[in-house]
Parts: sequence; C-alpha cells; structure tokens
Amino acid sequence: MMMMAKRVSRVLPWMLAGVERRLCTTVETAAEEVETKEWKPLYRRLSALGKAPKGSVVETLNGWLREGQAITFNELMKDVRELRRYKRFDHALELMDWMEKRSMMFNEGTHAIRIDLISKVKGVDAAESYFNSLPEVVQSQLTYGALLSIYCQVKMEDKAMSIYEKMKELNLTSKTLVHNNLLALYSKLGQPEKVISLFQEMKSMNLSPDNYTYSILINNYASLNDLNTVEKLMHELEEGHKDVLDWTIFSNLASLYLSAGFPDKTELALKKLEEIRNKRDRMPYHHLISLYASIGNLAEVNRVWKLLKSSFEKTTNMSYLVMFQALSKLDDVDALNQCFQEWESARLSYDIRIVNVVIGTYLVKGMIKEAEFLWEQAKQKGAGSDFRTFNHFIDYYLKHDISSALKCLETATDLVKHDEWKPKQETVTAFLKYIEETKDVDSAQAVYKCLKKLNCIFEIVRVETKARDSDCIFETFQRN
Repeated sequence: MMMMAKRVSRVLPWMLAGVERRLCTTVETAAEEVETKEWKPLYRRLSALGKAPKGSVVETLNGWLREGQAITFNELMKDVRELRRYKRFDHALELMDWMEKRSMMFNEGTHAIRIDLISKVKGVDAAESYFNSLPEVVQSQLTYGALLSIYCQVKMEDKAMSIYEKMKELNLTSKTLVHNNLLALYSKLGQPEKVISLFQEMKSMNLSPDNYTYSILINNYASLNDLNTVEKLMHELEEGHKDVLDWTIFSNLASLYLSAGFPDKTELALKKLEEIRNKRDRMPYHHLISLYASIGNLAEVNRVWKLLKSSFEKTTNMSYLVMFQALSKLDDVDALNQCFQEWESARLSYDIRIVNVVIGTYLVKGMIKEAEFLWEQAKQKGAGSDFRTFNHFIDYYLKHDISSALKCLETATDLVKHDEWKPKQETVTAFLKYIEETKDVDSAQAVYKCLKKLNCIFEIVRVETKARDSDCIFETFQRN
C-alpha cells in the first residue's frame, strides 16, 4: 500500500460530488414550459405558489379547469417531477392526491414516486402503509425499490436488508439501482468492508456497475486508507470501462488526494475532470473552482472562472457564490471586492448567501465597519438577513462587544419561527462563560429569555452546568 502524507478521513465534504441524483425508482425528466405575458402555463402557476399552505395546489388545479384548459396525466406527472426536483415535496404529493381523486390511473413508476413523496411529507410509516395497500400487480421492482431507497436514506439497516431479502425471493434484484441503494446505506453507516462485499456480490450477479457505484466504492477504499487500490481501480476503469467514467469520479478522486495531502495528484485528477466535463453543465466548473481553491491555486481558480463565464450566456448566483467562497478560502480580499462589484453590476437577484460570504470574510479580517455597511446595504436592497448573517455578527461581537452580541441574539430570536434556528453550542458557551466571569445579571436574564424562547435552554444549560437545575445558573447571579 502506498505511503500517505496524512490519513484519509472517512467522510469528505466532496465525496460523491456531483452525484446528486436521487436514489429513486424512476428517471427524472425536466418539463420545459413557455410563458407569455398574458398567460401562465400550469407549472408556472404551481411553481409560483412557493411555500403556500396545503390546499393551494388543489385550488390552482381547479382554477385551471374552470378556465376550460386541457390537462393530461403525462403533463401532470411532468409537473410532479419538477416540483420534486426542487424539493417541493408537499405540493408534489398534493398534486398526486388530486390526480387520484380524479380517478387517474397510476402505474408502477408513478406509485413509486408517490411512495417516495409520502415518506418525505408524512414519514416512513405512512410510506409503508401506502405500499402495503397497493395491489400485488404493482408491488413490483419499482415500488419495492422505492421503499428500499427510503430505508437506505434514513439508515434503517434492518428494514432495508429485510426488504432486500424479500426482493431476492421475488427475483426483483436485477437492477444496479437496487444495489447502489445498499452501497450508499453502508457507506453512510461507515462500514466500508460491507460496501466492498456488496460490490463483489454485484459482480457475481453479472450486474453492470455505473459511475455512482464506482464513486461509492472508491470513497470506501479511501476510507480504509487504501489509495493504492483506488489507483488500481481507476486504472482499470480508464483501460476497460470508460463508459462509466464521468467528471464526478475524478472530482471525488481529487478530493481524496487533497485529503491525503497529495496536491500534485489532486491537480492531475482535476485536469482529467476538466477533460471529460460536460460543457453544458455548470457543476464541473464549480467543483474545479472549489478544489483549486482548496490547494491554494489562485491562477487556476481565475482561469476556470473565466472559462465558466465564457461558456454560458448567463453567470448565475450559484456560480458567483462558488467563486466568492473560493476567494474567501484563498484570503484574497481585493479580488473578493472586485468580484462583488462585478456581481452587483450583473443585476442578478440580491442573494444573501453571497453577501454572507463577504461579511464573514470581512469579520475574520476585523473589518467591522465594512461588514456592517454591507449588512445595512443588503437590508435596503430587500435581501434582509438569514440566520447565517446573525451567526457571523454574534461570533464577532462576542469577542469585541458583548452588548452588540446580545442585541444580535435577541433580534435573531425574535425572527425565529417554527424552530428553524438555534444558536451554535460554541455561541451559547461563550455567552455563559461571560456571564459566569462577570456575574452580569441583566445579560444572564436576557440570554436565558432567548434560550428559553428557542427551546434549547434545558439541553444546553444541562451540558454546561453538569445537570444542575436549568434556572440555577441565572438564580445564582441574582443572589450574588
């Protein structure tokens, strides 16, 4: 086995990079719609619902019919797939429920999609109940596969293996996708030996691994600190299985070399990635920019950035976000400022994620006035703030201005709805440390009020105070 500069970590942020396809039972398709000023097609209306509550989809569909517009099963399923693609699971399920009430007949594939949606909206138990209610004729490889995929996603190993054994009894395991689900499960569970064993089982069944299969396999060999086998496997693929090689595999390989401390091999893998990239897909460019930034190669970051901008008619906010993160990682504030001016002049929607990257960089550099000005500018432009913005400023103020940190905490707390944010453990620890050192009763009461409203006071204070009563730390300060 080759000597390594540092041990490969089991989980890497770029592992399975770009293989974001859902392990589901049907192939996703994109429905292209045309919109005119006078009239919006159905999907545009559904898409515009945003986070509208339950019933809004039904109202939209009924309104469409009242206008005398035609509606077909295939068109509706395209809309379901699009909503699902953008993680609008509740609306997609509501649409399918409406279709059922209209007596539209589902086939095996559409039942499989519905099983997946039910699990995401109502939970695994509801998905199981739906599957069990299906006629035997549609309890097929697709619907069994959908349930298997759910179990694997939520790491329910016993149920996953149970249904897999049932599928073997019914001769329903002839698809690579079935085994990819199991490979992904054991990869998530941190059992690389099991991944390798299942891969050998696939080969014995004469199943053809795809690029997702090999991505998982490569990452698990790396987690065993066996880059020598990884390189042998890559050589075999390049020699005899080029059909399964795509840019994602080389992105994963570059990440592995990066983690192991081999910058030269990382660059070689990135060159391969660039050679076979899909030129109509922005994702390979994003990964190239991020990985080159990770090895500190600003020249290559800038080159790929120019290549990306010249390859597409429009540079999206996501592409800018990737570039901002790269420049922040490279600690190049001047280039960051220049890129920010370019982004603003592009007149794209004012994306708070991009602003947060710049704010975070400014605060690390101690540029508090610049960061505060940018925050105020974002508010004026209607971008508002998200909780990452507050996290940045709270972290900074905790080191320099406790009253401002507390004010930020209170403001963020007032904005929270439906348990969507809690302060980081380190943030709470810093507040409690300040209170213990200063015996500041007013701050103690203010922090306690925020934590109680956020429903995290008991959990956090128990950790910090070795299981004392949740009010003790604050009552002590009052007595002193």
